[in-house]
Amino acid sequence: MAGLLLAAGGGQRLGGRPKALLDHRGRPLVEHAARALRDGGCHPVHIVLGAAAASVRERAELAAYGLSENPDWARGMGTSLRVGLAALAESGADAVVVSLVDQPGIGAAAVARVVAAYGGRGSLVSAAYGGRRGHPVLFGADRWADIAATAEGDRGARAYLQRHADALTLIECSDVAEPYDIDTPEDLHRLE
Repeated sequence: MAGLLLAAGGGQRLGGRPKALLDHRGRPLVEHAARALRDGGCHPVHIVLGAAAASVRERAELAAYGLSENPDWARGMGTSLRVGLAALAESGADAVVVSLVDQPGIGAAAVARVVAAYGGRGSLVSAAYGGRRGHPVLFGADRWADIAATAEGDRGARAYLQRHADALTLIECSDVAEPYDIDTPEDLHRLE
């Protein structure tokens, strides 16, 4: 069960502060998000960097994880998802759990619940919050090529998930996680 952390965004609504480098509990946010995947049962964990990638590599302790850089990060999350899935294609993983760097309220407990719902290489599983689909999301390896082919802009795999809603298993996680995003200066109070 691989983990994939999308951490390439430039934080335009945060005044150009890359989300991966936001301080959370004394360390860059990217470290917390990667650790949540690892502690939730994912190995290997791969991180896709983009904006300020050199600074992220310099400031964050990421030696335990695979890293890729997305040169097209400004075109949206879909490009990072494609880079990450390509990087994991030869890993031998049967599935990947995808998480976003800007959701510090989602930790290892939510990841573990999604991992536990794995049912084979065709699996399609999502955390849910009050019955609404959220992150993390698990994609069985048999779905990776189709997901990569349809990943667009900031929508990532949203269109794929909507088209395959009948195959999607929702796992309620609202008792162990909060799905808020750190998108604007007003959201920064959620960081510790």
